[in-house]
Amino acid sequence: MNFLRGVMGGPSAGPQPSGADTIQKLCDRVASSTLLDDRRDAVRALKSLSKKYRLEVGIQAMEHLIHVLQTDRSDSEIIGYALDTLYNVISNDLEEEEQEENLAKQVDDLGSQFTEIFIKQQENVTLLLTLVEEFDFHVRWPGVKLLTSLLKQQGPQVQQIILVSPMGVSRLMDLLADSREVIRNDGVLLLQQLTKSNAAIQKIVAFENAFERLLDIITEEGNSDGGIVVEDCLLLLQNLLKNNNSNQNFFKEGSYIQRMKPWFEVGDDNCGWSAQKVTNLHLMLQLVRVLVSPTNPPGATSSCQKAMFHCGLLQQLCTILMATGVPADILTETINTVSEVIRGCQTNQDYFASVNAPSNPPRPAIVVLLMSMVNERQPFVLRCAVLYCFQCFLYKNQKGQGEIVSTLLPSTIDATGNSVSAGQLLCGGLFSTDSLSNWCAAVALAHALQENATLKEQLLRVQLATSIGNPPVSLLQQCTNILSQGSKVQTRVGLLMLLCTWLSNCSIAVTHFLHNPANVPFLTGQIAENLGEEEQLVQGLCALLLGISIYYNDNSLENYRKEKLKQLIEKRIGRENFIEKLGFISKHELYSRAAQKPQPSFSSPDHMMFDHEFTKLVKELEGVISKAIYKSSEEDKKEEEVKKTLEQHDNIVTHYKKVIREQDQELEELKQRINTLTSQNEQLQATVTQQVSQIQQHKDQYNLLKVQLGKDSQHHNSHSDTFQMNGIQTEEVSKLKEELEEWKNKHELLQGQLREKDSVIEKLNSSQLEMGTAEQSSQTIRSAGLEHNSELQKELEMLRSQIQLQAGEISKLQMENQKLQNATVDPVLGDSGATAATSSELEARLEQEIKELKSEVKALSEEKESLKQHLDSSSSTVAILQDEKSKLQREVAESKKEQDDLLVLLADQDQKISALKIKLKDLGVPVEDEDDIESGDQGDEDEEGDEDEQD
Repeated sequence: MNFLRGVMGGPSAGPQPSGADTIQKLCDRVASSTLLDDRRDAVRALKSLSKKYRLEVGIQAMEHLIHVLQTDRSDSEIIGYALDTLYNVISNDLEEEEQEENLAKQVDDLGSQFTEIFIKQQENVTLLLTLVEEFDFHVRWPGVKLLTSLLKQQGPQVQQIILVSPMGVSRLMDLLADSREVIRNDGVLLLQQLTKSNAAIQKIVAFENAFERLLDIITEEGNSDGGIVVEDCLLLLQNLLKNNNSNQNFFKEGSYIQRMKPWFEVGDDNCGWSAQKVTNLHLMLQLVRVLVSPTNPPGATSSCQKAMFHCGLLQQLCTILMATGVPADILTETINTVSEVIRGCQTNQDYFASVNAPSNPPRPAIVVLLMSMVNERQPFVLRCAVLYCFQCFLYKNQKGQGEIVSTLLPSTIDATGNSVSAGQLLCGGLFSTDSLSNWCAAVALAHALQENATLKEQLLRVQLATSIGNPPVSLLQQCTNILSQGSKVQTRVGLLMLLCTWLSNCSIAVTHFLHNPANVPFLTGQIAENLGEEEQLVQGLCALLLGISIYYNDNSLENYRKEKLKQLIEKRIGRENFIEKLGFISKHELYSRAAQKPQPSFSSPDHMMFDHEFTKLVKELEGVISKAIYKSSEEDKKEEEVKKTLEQHDNIVTHYKKVIREQDQELEELKQRINTLTSQNEQLQATVTQQVSQIQQHKDQYNLLKVQLGKDSQHHNSHSDTFQMNGIQTEEVSKLKEELEEWKNKHELLQGQLREKDSVIEKLNSSQLEMGTAEQSSQTIRSAGLEHNSELQKELEMLRSQIQLQAGEISKLQMENQKLQNATVDPVLGDSGATAATSSELEARLEQEIKELKSEVKALSEEKESLKQHLDSSSSTVAILQDEKSKLQREVAESKKEQDDLLVLLADQDQKISALKIKLKDLGVPVEDEDDIESGDQGDEDEEGDEDEQD
């Protein structure tokens, strides 16, 4: 212990030992001491020396410290000292504060070397993961810091070790749930380093519920008003989502986008934002952009854009956009974020067009933004952001393009001058003295014409009043006039990009351009001159514009036909020189930068030369213009003929595709009608089944009545015997018996007829169930149903007549019974009073039974009438269904016949097209394959379908 007191700075009598000697003695003490207290004190001493003598402690003590971690797990204090010592040796954070800049590289190498020594044995990292699981603060916290430092020094190697370690990533995820904020916050930093550039670990962390935990932490800390912990969580979220499509989809499907909306709720008083709040909100906006980045798959971006609109996130961003007092860098990033949220999404673009700024009178947000873009006093990055927002608003948005161009047309310009339109702002910027405004306005107007031939033609109608007393000139003419006045390079580049976009794929615009006799000489003069490097870019764009004027020339102007323009190039410039100047564009450094991503990002205004969409146009036209320059007039004629023929055939094919599409729609409608009729048929079948059950009930009731009638006949027989016993005449009684027997036979006959009727109804039911199987069977069932229906009506008429006869016979029986009673009253009265009472009782019974029979017969007749009505309705329904089915079958047959005719025509057209393509290939003209054309058509149809859905 005296030795340790000397090491720790206590008084000693002899000379002080050197740092290396002290460290060596401490290492020997750690290795050889048997008492835990001695080892603990030695490790504590090493910890105190590790900051000053980092190299010596790292070289001599690392092995002993690792051994302590392996053997002294039971003592948390010595484990904590060992972990802190290793952290001081491996980490560069403390040293970097003390070292000069020229020693930074050496420090980095030292930490990396010690890290490499530590992870050489993978068991050391696994041991560290085990220690991080300990709940003891003195073990867990230094373990987290040490593992973070290892990841900073040798990230990929440590990531791989953790990835293959059982439950390695999952054990680290538990740090986010630690109740001690220090460990939780350092756990966030650890996961930041762990997830850098490793998609596999990013997926594991995401599926370990990282999104839920991080968003909870951000909410607990106060969202954008929170401290640096919110910043760390946002950086970790960016690591998990950036360039990781799986995690982005998981984030969207988990409804986490909806939880981002409260981040952007800012109050009316936006003064005095803290630096941390600005940083947090900046990272939040970047996180939104990660989800809707143009580099993501289109489907994933589109779904995130829709989710942001439906949850109100886009509306919240537009509120920040129009708010006052927002810091400039936050406003710039918000504009960029809104740009990518609306890019290519029709619903979001329509909403953005409806946003108004809180001014008096209210102005559209687009107009307010364009005012900032053409204002040279605004910051450069803000103007670039507004340009990007305008480009994204017009991307694949023909409706928005038409609205912008319409503000330039004479019929829609506000004559009162009370409001400024987007078109007026663009024209003002196009012809201002600020070259950056010229460039931005030209690029913005070019995006309004992108892939829209109709608007290119309409823009030719725009007339500008240049000065008082002079006639107005067209916008196209004014652009060429400014181009020829020798303005700044940036202005000329912007105007040339606008003209190239305007004239491409628009023969009418080419004709208007060539109609001005000064344009072609100006272009040839610019291309032919030998100018400096700054002017080479202008020369290349002039060559591109002249090439577009040749390639899209319809030869409507005699003096500027394709052949004459090519001869002019040959004489004034030379074909090889023309192709060389044309190549200046794609070889330029700024062209390569602009081609990388849609967002305009320039280090300075002088580098603002090319637009991303224009680079696509150059790539598309450079090759075809080079080929067009070398083609002869005969080849041009043949190519024109082939083009016209192909256009005609394409039109025919398009027409037939349209017809087939319409027929497919009709077939779908017919299928829907068939499904409707099928459902109606099922309902009718259910009704018939219900009727069958009712008929069965009637049969049961009839059988019950039959049993009762049998009992009544027996009762009548007993009464006749009583009459004989009481002296009634036997002849009259026998006559009554015979009549009752006839009555019984007639009822049995009625029963048989009812059975036949039941069989007919069952046949009708079966015919209705089999109605949809085939047309021939349905016709047979229909005729059979009609025959059975007529037979049933006849049978019902017979039953009515028989019932009437029975009613007459019943009345006759009543009269005879009355006579018999009159005949028997006298002798009975003469014999005794008891006989008279008996006869009156018999008379009452007979009358009661006759009344019951009459009521039963009446009930039977009513049931037969109701059955007849049911059968009539069923037969009419069957007839209606048969008619509708026959009509549908005729329509299907006709549509099939028309499709067969169309297929024959298409086959003929395909043969002609293939023959023409063979001729074109023989002439050396590149021809797209049929699969490419069909895939293109299909892509267009898919895009149209997507736009319809968004609408």
